[in-house]
Amino acid sequence: MKTSTPKPQAPKWLLVDAAGQSLGHLAAKVATILRGKHRPDYSMHQISGDHVVVINAGKLEFSQAKLRRKTYYKHSGYLGHLKARPLARMAAERPTEVIKKAIYGMLPANRLRPVALKRLHIYAGAEHDHTAQKPVSLPLR
Repeated sequence: MKTSTPKPQAPKWLLVDAAGQSLGHLAAKVATILRGKHRPDYSMHQISGDHVVVINAGKLEFSQAKLRRKTYYKHSGYLGHLKARPLARMAAERPTEVIKKAIYGMLPANRLRPVALKRLHIYAGAEHDHTAQKPVSLPLR
């Protein structure tokens, strides 16, 4: 007797508005959608998630304690080359990277992570390049 896995359906396009959302709640919901756990044909060894377009990334809300405490680190591998960037500066300069790093950390560390991240499209403003795909608006709250 053989066990078969159903072939995943074609991915849909979903639109998420990040204005007024907290970073953790937004990243958790988007990571679940990218993995495909919301679909009935989900299997952990296949990519069955949808494309997610996140708009208004610059309008995320953070608590004052989070802005003070959270720091992003980057190291080149050479002695003394550790760079630290606080969340307040990172959110002001590159708000799309803040969301991308949060979602990256919530996806499993396997071969499917880069594939799932290719289905993530983040824009700082309300305009995006995916109107031809007709993304469906997804309420998060």
